[in-house]
Amino acid sequence: MRYLFLIRHAKSSWDIPGLRDFDRPLNDRGLHDAPRMAELLRSQNIQPDLIVSSPAKRAITTARFFAEGLGMASEAIVQKPDIYDAFATDILQIVRELPDLSRTVFLFGHNPTFTDVANRFTDQYISNIPTCGVVCIESSAARWSDFNADNARVIAHFFPKESL
Repeated sequence: MRYLFLIRHAKSSWDIPGLRDFDRPLNDRGLHDAPRMAELLRSQNIQPDLIVSSPAKRAITTARFFAEGLGMASEAIVQKPDIYDAFATDILQIVRELPDLSRTVFLFGHNPTFTDVANRFTDQYISNIPTCGVVCIESSAARWSDFNADNARVIAHFFPKESL
């Protein structure tokens, strides 16, 4: 089995007028939620083989909190610029290009795209993946290149307000 974890970046700050969206940092809630959600996954013995993130400041910062909380080097995080401003089809293409040796992948990015992707793999409509929300998709695909709605489904989600 393969496991894709879609993880939306933690809550970001809007406190600096004129700051580019790409450069927004996490706010206090984001700084609190990211390590707590990483701990939640660690407590469930969930360990990624690979972490891939949007390079936007709020996403990569969230990914670094998860890497640290799971005992991984933040330098191991692969940054994919295509995640920022992606459509669902772009994210699926990124997933289909993942290395097959990685069975469990954490993908850090943005809404509304991540919610759109998650809804392609569930019959239980998800109205919104909240900031620092995690959706786990399980797939029986032999290779990531074969990952699709016929062999993958949402099996769990963890949202900060429900989990902390």
